[in-house]
Amino acid sequence: MLSPKRVKYRKQQKGRMRGAAWRGSSIDFGEYALQALEPAWITSRQIEAARVAITRHVKRGGKLWVRVFPDKPVTFKPAETRMGKGKGNPEYFVAVVKPGRILFELAGVNEAVAKESMALAARKLPIKTRFMVREGVR
Repeated sequence: MLSPKRVKYRKQQKGRMRGAAWRGSSIDFGEYALQALEPAWITSRQIEAARVAITRHVKRGGKLWVRVFPDKPVTFKPAETRMGKGKGNPEYFVAVVKPGRILFELAGVNEAVAKESMALAARKLPIKTRFMVREGVR
């Protein structure tokens, strides 16, 4: 699972996911991409499941770029714990994804294989996504 090696602060506030992504919203490395259409927190487990789905479908051919990294700690208190006594402990990490963000990029395979592998990856994610092709590839 992806997680930061070290963080400056163990616990973060929730924050807001307003607006569209203006960074990381263009295809920069590969020929095909999976783009988020909704805002969400995507966990490291979901990212890993999607990555495995893509690599298995392309049979370890081509090159895959994962464009999101889970760097936000999510905390919660144990079940049946009374209110108060501070914030809970960090349990897992998430990537904050806004609409327009490129999640995965793929190169070195044909379009049909890329489209199917991205569809498999999209099923592992909790948001709506779309398949994109870099300009000048077709």
